[in-house]
Amino acid sequence: MSKQAVKKVVLAYSGGLDTSVILKWLEDVYHCEVVTFTADLGQGEEVEPARAKAELYGIKEIYIDDLKEEFVRDFVFPMFRANTIYEGEYLLGTSIARPLISKRLIEIANETGADAISHGATGKGNDQVRFELGAYALKPDVKIIAPWREWDLTSRDTLLAYAEKAGIAVEMKRGKKSPYSMDANLLHISYEGDILEDPWVEPEDDMWRWTVSPENAPDTATYIELDYKGGDIVAIDGQTMSPATVLAELNKVGGANGIGRADIVENRYVGMKARGCYETPGGTIMLKAHRAIESITLDREVAHLKDELMPRYASLIYNGYWWSPEREMLQTMINASQVTVNGRIRLKLYKGNVIVVGRESPTDSLFDENIATFEDDGGAYDQKDAAGFIKLNALRMRIAARKRG
Repeated sequence: MSKQAVKKVVLAYSGGLDTSVILKWLEDVYHCEVVTFTADLGQGEEVEPARAKAELYGIKEIYIDDLKEEFVRDFVFPMFRANTIYEGEYLLGTSIARPLISKRLIEIANETGADAISHGATGKGNDQVRFELGAYALKPDVKIIAPWREWDLTSRDTLLAYAEKAGIAVEMKRGKKSPYSMDANLLHISYEGDILEDPWVEPEDDMWRWTVSPENAPDTATYIELDYKGGDIVAIDGQTMSPATVLAELNKVGGANGIGRADIVENRYVGMKARGCYETPGGTIMLKAHRAIESITLDREVAHLKDELMPRYASLIYNGYWWSPEREMLQTMINASQVTVNGRIRLKLYKGNVIVVGRESPTDSLFDENIATFEDDGGAYDQKDAAGFIKLNALRMRIAARKRG
């Protein structure tokens, strides 16, 4: 599809410098009508000002969508049913938000009759892959415009110069501006750039926004209880909550106890290593608690199979394949495993630590105290059976040892 063939574009729009320049650039270069879409994923910032900015630039079709509940219910919770973590450390806070944004971009394109969608992801990062793989999976023939791969505006200074020439208002916030590139939603906030580009340099303590440092966390532990149904948290301390409310509350209590900071060098899908820092207080609690409730409700081989498949599932999400048939196949299996994951977990939160101190499942626990006890089990388990079990499992090793002489 040529530039001339693009009549209307749906732009993922934040109202910041980059997407404001993109909006005008699309009009200048593609001579097309622009529809703006701003998603509220719980990033903690006002999204309504984006409407005023879009109106100022003459945009007629403006979408401002509150997607917090859908985000947690249909994306975050399903991901945590798999105990998902990328490369042993990253809880995928940015990655899991992208398929929902792609989905909504395509829905709006269909609703408005747009020819194309556009995003502000750079040509060096993972997000361009995530947005576009998702869009193509949902609308195979969609035209995607990625300005960072087309234009010659390669720095903040060139963007500011373009904005000034085009009459785009750029807010100059008072006080110290963060030097970091940040992305936030209800699951996490990320930091990249500036001093973090040197993996030897420790982050400055005033960088962190959601969590107190473990050193400054309360000296008294906080106890919480989480109720699970079908692998998802449905209540905190006995109070029933919606998915988004659950995560918001866990972020609050986790952040207050110094939980959820991570400093990672990760392998991007595009080939480079990148250093990023993340705050994921609620997600850190969720991961620990979910593994705890599964420990008493899942069959051993089911649990081990899930653990074997999880890295593959995590890579699919990280690399942008949420809408792929293989991710959906894995999700079906994961969801089936969660039917019996019901019960309650009691946690102690203390200076950056999430400590499991209690677990129960009146209906689905596989923990049998009569068998597990070190005291007299009344014949529930015949210890003599272990001798044959061990000999049979040692047979191949005994044969090999005899061969070796």
